[in-house]
Amino acid sequence: MSDSPSDAMRVVADVGTPEELWALARQRPATAAAFGVNAHVHLPPNFSAFRDAAQAVELAAAQGVAVLGASNYYDFRVYGEFAACARRCDMFPLFGVEIIAWIDRLAAAGVKINDPGNPGKMYVCGKGIARFSPPSAAAQEVLDRIRSNDTERMARMGEKLAALLARHGVRADLSTAAIVEGVVRRHGCSRESVCLQERHVAQACQEAIFKTVPVAERSATLAALFGAPSKAAPLDVAAVQNEIRGHLMKAGKPAFVEETFIPFEQARGLVLELGGMPCYPVLADGASPVCGFEDPVETLIDHVKSLGLCCVELIPIRNKPDVLARYAAACRRAGLVVMGGTEHNTPDLLPLEPTCLGGVPVPEDVKELFREGARVAAAHQFLTGHGRDGFVNRAGEKPPAYASDEDRIAAFSSLGAAVIEKYVRAKSE
Repeated sequence: MSDSPSDAMRVVADVGTPEELWALARQRPATAAAFGVNAHVHLPPNFSAFRDAAQAVELAAAQGVAVLGASNYYDFRVYGEFAACARRCDMFPLFGVEIIAWIDRLAAAGVKINDPGNPGKMYVCGKGIARFSPPSAAAQEVLDRIRSNDTERMARMGEKLAALLARHGVRADLSTAAIVEGVVRRHGCSRESVCLQERHVAQACQEAIFKTVPVAERSATLAALFGAPSKAAPLDVAAVQNEIRGHLMKAGKPAFVEETFIPFEQARGLVLELGGMPCYPVLADGASPVCGFEDPVETLIDHVKSLGLCCVELIPIRNKPDVLARYAAACRRAGLVVMGGTEHNTPDLLPLEPTCLGGVPVPEDVKELFREGARVAAAHQFLTGHGRDGFVNRAGEKPPAYASDEDRIAAFSSLGAAVIEKYVRAKSE
């Protein structure tokens, strides 16, 4: 099997026909078999803790993760490599997308959604996407527009940062071409697959400082750049990158450039066009105070449902266990699929099995909700990969065959269990 993007879906679609897998699901309903799941990581060339997709998969397998989901921004060429690595490790791959969107009415009202610094800004995910290689013309048009906007913004931020560094005696090439070349060199990817993010630009800035400024002088140089003392240790790559973003690249800072977002309706439409389940990433007590959109959890549920999103995702490392459990349980009672992941979108190589704030274990009942969510997404991805309607159809509508959300989740959980089991067994057959 090759590792081209067009082969990524074949890895999971070839386990059988929908009729065969539905029959298997009816014979053996989903059980609460324990397995590790992480439905949200970013793979290079997205900014990532990993060297490449193989490292992510191999580390996840070694840590007991049996289902791993990638949620990359705006390019899916790495998903072929990801699927091939997952197949070698008997790991089920979930394909996803993350999108940054905007809701005008909430911005005007000053409502913070799941970005604590920017009212109206919203992160949206798509789970179990299956029509990404190639995307439809409609999906490609939106992806191209997003990438063009982001490329222009990163270029302008790089110019501002380079000028600022030069004024403090640090020479740096922070052009788009130079930063992309650094990503290509670091991860062995194609230039075309690179979607530059703020973190890439901050990383290039940090590398230029570390290359030019002796260790003993770094804290002073950073303080001069920031106009405030640096709290980062002079050898702490991740901390320095975070300070560069916080002091220089955020709203009101010297290298800030206004972002351009697509409207939420277009983001949701892109998820559906790619064949995915529209999903809301919950921040909860990852922000202090909790964002108004999410507080209390009943308000969050009303918002999520009114926007036509069918699942939520938590990143437990942000949350206290009791808050995580309260949000997860309430969302699931409301008929929303619940998923969990780690992101791994910083230089820190955290464990692949999600944990709560401070490394506290995720409560067992929440882990089971994450497993159920992974099974539902696997079933949706499998069906959509066969050209069938999944947990939602291309219009975002529910299948009419189920009397309740509970029935639909149970049925898709059983199908997903059958798909994952058959996928693992198929390698030895």
